[in-house]
Formats: sequence, structure tokens, C-alpha cells
Amino acid sequence: MKANSQVVRNQLHGKTALITGGAGGIGRATALLFAREGAAVALVDVNQEAGEELAREISTTGGRAIFERANVTRSSDCRRAVERTLREFGGLHILFNNAGIIRRSSAVEINEQDWDAVMAVNVKSVFLMSREVIPVMAAADGGSIINTASGWGLAGGPRAVAYCASKGAVVLMTKAMAIDHGRQKIRVNCICPGDTDTAMLRSEARQLGEAEDRFLFGSAQRPLGRVGKPEEIAQAALYLASNAASFVTGAALVVDGGGLAGSG
Repeated sequence: MKANSQVVRNQLHGKTALITGGAGGIGRATALLFAREGAAVALVDVNQEAGEELAREISTTGGRAIFERANVTRSSDCRRAVERTLREFGGLHILFNNAGIIRRSSAVEINEQDWDAVMAVNVKSVFLMSREVIPVMAAADGGSIINTASGWGLAGGPRAVAYCASKGAVVLMTKAMAIDHGRQKIRVNCICPGDTDTAMLRSEARQLGEAEDRFLFGSAQRPLGRVGKPEEIAQAALYLASNAASFVTGAALVVDGGGLAGSG
């Protein structure tokens, strides 16, 4: 029997997705993929130039996209982004809480300002945006919320105390929201990427005072022998956003090339 090689397309047809941190890295790759799969995409980021350019790119290739410059640590900005998405597209079915930052420091090295910044962007933004979106999804008979956590939200890492704490919080926030809102047909999951080739990963080398090529070589020391690509994390987000994951909620999906495989 000949194998069925048909590729599923338009998995998100008729859906609207809001992506924070949508102008670059994993957010950008996910926006492009979601648009190809039929979703209207609302990009939310502080990088206006990159966000507007990506929205134009999606629109000129037949997709639907808007960009809203917003600081997702502010409740008023989150509300404005959601309200504009609803005005432009008439609904909101997928929320990808992807905005994130990292400060590579130990507990004795990190200053209070950097600690607060990491917690605000990585944790508070998930709360603020979800608080705006959950009532919308509940009124529309459900939806999917996807949070970007990290492998370091499941196992600790060196000189990253605030980042590890923040991503551990995201993992447990995900599970708590899945319990609270499952009856409203809202699925809540998180992705735990390993080192992925983004500007943020490369910034870690500078923070640690290491040569970029040496740092990336160290990051690749995992069973698959390389760092991840943003497009590979985007595929995990597509799965969690789509009907293929209709019975998946409260999960922490590890996508890390085997980096945590031996962590017990």
C-alpha cells in the first residue's frame, strides 16, 4: 500500500492568534507559520520597526496580520492589544504568551532592577495578557493559550537564577490555568524549548563575556548535537494551537534536542 504523503494544511483556518514577542525569534517564526496555516495574526512587541515589517510581509503574501506596539508588562497595553485584535479580526482563538528576556546572573550578582524586569516580562505578562483573553475565549466557547517556558523551568541552570525562577513559574501557572479554565473549553499548555538560535541566545554570550561561537558550541552539546531553530519551536506551538491537541491541556512540552533527557 502506498503511504499517504498528503500534508495537512490550513490547520488554523478561521482562527485568530495573538503572539507576544511576535517581531523576532520564536515569535516571528510562529507568526509566519500560523499565517501559512490560515490564521489571522496579531503581532505584539516593543520593536515597532520589526513588527510592522513582519506584518507587511505576511499581508503581501496573502495572509492577514496587524502589529500593535505594546509593553506587555502594562495592563493598559495588554488591554489595548486585545481590543484592537477583536476590532480588526472579530475574535481571538489562540494566545501565544511568548515575550521573554534573560539576565545571566547568580542570586548574589543580579541587581533588583534586572530581577524585577525578568519577572515582569516573563511572568507578569502571561498573567496580564491571559486575564484579558480568557473572558473572550470563554464567551466564544473556548480557545488555546500557549506559554513559552523553558527547559530551565524544569531543571536549573548556571548563572540564570531569575530566568529559571520565572520559567518555573510559567510552568506552574500553565498547569493552574489549565485546571481553572478547562470547563470553559480553554486549553492551556506551555513549550519548554532548549537553546534555540535567536538573538536572545546570542545575547547570553555577551552577558557572560564569552565568544559567541564558543558559547553556541557549548549550547549544542546535547543528544541531537545542535541548537534548535525557531521554526522547530513554532511547529510545537502549531500543534498545541491546533485541533491535533484537542485533548492536551496542562502540559509542558519539552522541545530541546534531548538536553533534559538525562536530568532524571
